[in-house]
Amino acid sequence: MNKLMPIGVQDFKDLRTSELNYLYIDKTPEVYKLVRSGKVFFLSRPRRFGKSLLLSTIRYLFEGERELFDGLWIHNRWDWGKRYPVILLSMPECGGKEELEVLLRDKLRLVCEREDVQFSSEHPLSLFAELIQKLAEKYSHKVVVLIDEYDRPILDNIDEPEKAKEVREYLKGFYSLLKDLDEYLKFILLTGVTRFSKAGIFSGLNNLKDISLDPRYGNIVGITQEELERYLGEEIKRHNVDLEEVKEWYNGYSFLGDRLYNPFDVLWFVDSGCVFDNYWFNSGTPNFLIKLIESGNFYIPELGSLVVGKEMMDRFDVENIKPEVILYQAGYLTIDEVIKSPRGGLLYKLKVPNKEVRMSLSDAILDYWKVVEKDRRGELEDGLYVALGNGDVEGIKGWIKRLFESIPYHYHINNPISQYEGYYASVLFSFFMSTGYEVRGEDVSRRGRADIVVLARDKVYVVEIKTDAQEPAIKQIEERRYWEKYEGAGKEIYLVGISIDSEGRQVGEMEIRRIE
Repeated sequence: MNKLMPIGVQDFKDLRTSELNYLYIDKTPEVYKLVRSGKVFFLSRPRRFGKSLLLSTIRYLFEGERELFDGLWIHNRWDWGKRYPVILLSMPECGGKEELEVLLRDKLRLVCEREDVQFSSEHPLSLFAELIQKLAEKYSHKVVVLIDEYDRPILDNIDEPEKAKEVREYLKGFYSLLKDLDEYLKFILLTGVTRFSKAGIFSGLNNLKDISLDPRYGNIVGITQEELERYLGEEIKRHNVDLEEVKEWYNGYSFLGDRLYNPFDVLWFVDSGCVFDNYWFNSGTPNFLIKLIESGNFYIPELGSLVVGKEMMDRFDVENIKPEVILYQAGYLTIDEVIKSPRGGLLYKLKVPNKEVRMSLSDAILDYWKVVEKDRRGELEDGLYVALGNGDVEGIKGWIKRLFESIPYHYHINNPISQYEGYYASVLFSFFMSTGYEVRGEDVSRRGRADIVVLARDKVYVVEIKTDAQEPAIKQIEERRYWEKYEGAGKEIYLVGISIDSEGRQVGEMEIRRIE
């Protein structure tokens, strides 16, 4: 393959005309379907998932840049006789409402200058309205409005709720203009990470269609398994890398279409000679999320078993931020299964999407909690990984004991999170997850819930944790037979009972038995 990976290239024209011969995965069938199915749309996807390139592609399509689409699916299907004016705005990083106003005004002025449109307004809202009307008059065609990172000014101030609310109210007025100017508009698409409730920011856009969980557009950004194999399969195999291992590391995102790869991961992976690493996760740290998990006393094992309703998936409000909502919208959780609710409607079972996110997110949690110094934790994680994979009972016991013995004593005294119920299960869940194996928390069976289940290749570990228990923790697993759901799967099954001495803050009795 002689194609260059387009890392950081977000402009469709640059990608298609550069002498560097960039790879482009043809998404024009999905684009065509979208632009012909309505007028006002919103799409939420995690960061670095291809939203900016999508908007750029739509821009040049409406502007009639036919030569850019030569050889693509849409080339012989689009009406190139019409050229529409396009306003493409990427919302700026800002420190509050006043700065946002200045930056927005400057961005709109640049569009006016590029389009040779004279303007009289100075206020961004008035300038936006004036620009739309004058472009429609100049081109004798309705205007296309594309807004990228619509929520960035809010998220930049999310740790200061009053600032965030002020910015939200300002943006509500800005986006509401689009409804008032409907007669001048051909097509509108807003993209971002979060899905704020319509009452929170889109109350003025009552004709907005949210396609974030519409199966018809589930693959409009991201890379499917078929696309990976068609465009990159030979290059990956040339490095003697198994495609199944690539799938385990980077696939797994679902927006009710196919299972998807994050494009940022795949492009970096191939560009780096097919070396596995945490490319996407390392491009942005989720410190805010970890603080949110802490402040809400979020029970970490729930990461492996969350079930939420559609109203939860739709809602992100400054005044009431739910960890599970932002974890999903930011890409640290994804949809695993859709379940019909007995009361009508749908429920969504969530999970951590892949090995990269499992390992990286758990490391971020353990780092924030100061669970073992980072340079020492790698040895523990690697040791546990090998022991779990080999069914080494004594090795598993030893690495778990070393984990708890390595937590600094002063951390328990100075950090209140170590006092809340479920802390030890949360630490152990994160530790298991850091190995890269699939880990399920609060795993439901017909007789109850197992605290943790670890799926390590051909082995299953069913784990129960008790604090200051009068009876062995393994007794509850045996009595309630949590492991039965895994029988018949051709895997070795181990029961793991761990008792924690909360006063001594260490592992007391630990027992591991294999089901014969």
